[in-house]
Amino acid sequence: MSDTLVDLIRHGEPIGGARYRGSGTDDPLSAAGWAQMTAALGTRAPWDQVISSPMARCRVFAADLAGRHRLPLVVDPWLIEVGMGDWEGRAHREVAEQDPEAHAAFYLDPVGRRPHGAESLASLSERVGHAHARHLAAYPGRHLLVIAHAGVMRALVGHLLAADARRWYRIRIDYAGLVRVRHSRLGPSIEWVNAARLP
Repeated sequence: MSDTLVDLIRHGEPIGGARYRGSGTDDPLSAAGWAQMTAALGTRAPWDQVISSPMARCRVFAADLAGRHRLPLVVDPWLIEVGMGDWEGRAHREVAEQDPEAHAAFYLDPVGRRPHGAESLASLSERVGHAHARHLAAYPGRHLLVIAHAGVMRALVGHLLAADARRWYRIRIDYAGLVRVRHSRLGPSIEWVNAARLP
C-alpha cells in the first residue's frame, strides 16, 4: 500500500491580532492571513482531500481552496482549537500585564496551570488523536491537507511522538506554518514542522 501523506497548515493571522483564540473565539482571517496561507501553499494543489476545522479562520479558506481546485472538503468538528477558558479572546499582552504570575505559570506548566475553564491537554490529545486515526482509515494511501490550529497541530505532533504534554508549547507553529506527517508500513514519521512554504 502507498504511504499516506498528511500536510497540516495552521490558519493565517485572524482579524484582531494576537489573542488567545480557542474554541470560543471565532474571528475570521484578516487580509494578511489570507495572503500568508496563499503564499505558504503556492499555486499547486497536490492533495486528494481537504479536511478543515469548523472555525471560520480555517473553514472559509478551506472551502475557497477546495472549490478552486475541485477537491473534496470535509469539515471535522474534532479539529476545533483547544478551549482557553477565561483567557478566550483576550490579547496575550493584556493577560501578561494583568496576571503575570498566572501567565508565566501557564507556560511553565501548561498541563497543571491552565486558565480557569480551559480544555485539558489530555482531552485535546485524545480527540485530535482519534480524528487523525479516522482520517488515516478513511483515506489510506492518499495525500491529505488538514487546515487547523496551532494547538491541534502541537497535540498531533506530541501524540505521534508520545511526548509529555508539558513540553508541547516548545513546538513553534507560526501563522500558516506547515507540518508534514508520512504514514508508511513502518508507522508515522514527521518530515518537517513549521515550514514556511510547501516544497
